[in-house]
Amino acid sequence: MGDTFDDLQTSYGRCLRQGSFIARFYEIFMASHPDIPGMFRHTDFSTQFLALRRGISVAIAHASGSTLTRRTMLEMAKVHGRHGRAPVSPELYPYWCDSLLRAIAEHDPEYNFALEQRWRKALDRTTNYFIEHY
Repeated sequence: MGDTFDDLQTSYGRCLRQGSFIARFYEIFMASHPDIPGMFRHTDFSTQFLALRRGISVAIAHASGSTLTRRTMLEMAKVHGRHGRAPVSPELYPYWCDSLLRAIAEHDPEYNFALEQRWRKALDRTTNYFIEHY
């Protein structure tokens, strides 16, 4: 059996308990690259916060090889693909990952180098999937 990344689901839960995690991620992400704020010009952030909250859980499950996430991952990849309603250029994914990791580091009191490496491994699997579908 593959890596389940249960430790990441637990870490993510610790982040969410802080309440400001998703908002803080977007603060960091928006400041990470000059092209990013414009991508969210017409975004309803209450909806976006919920979508990201769900999307991170799906990303972790996808990284673990869950077949239950296939449809959701494909839908998200299409949305963020070249012809989707919210295209994301492949070169922007490192900014997304680094912003997420910074927010996790700020919100998970058990965050350390080993956990960061686990997050990177899982996030690489997810962002590579999106890049392949770009």
